[in-house]
Amino acid sequence: MTVTPSPPPARTSGKAIASLVLSLLGLVGVLPLIGPILGIILGNQAKSEIARSDGTLTGDGLAQAGVILGWVALALSAIGVICALLIFGSAIGLGICSALQSQSSHFLLQTLAGLR
Repeated sequence: MTVTPSPPPARTSGKAIASLVLSLLGLVGVLPLIGPILGIILGNQAKSEIARSDGTLTGDGLAQAGVILGWVALALSAIGVICALLIFGSAIGLGICSALQSQSSHFLLQTLAGLR
């Protein structure tokens, strides 16, 4: 009687788990930009490794979730940066306009006073 050894049990890819965790940390704001970027990279690497592993690695769903959440978190981070730039940019712009208006009013008053 020949006993064939059973294949080693499949294990979950560490990169797939890391991808999901990093993307989630980016989504909740703990690692706003670096988390999603690393999550996307590791998720794609994990999916590739899982496909080549002949069933010894699992976690394709985790890797896919990490990639999707990474893109969502990256998009939300980009929207947040754009909003911050618009808010601070408009505040700075209003400050500059106010300063220019104040100086031009002062200059105009001096000019009119000099004409008298």
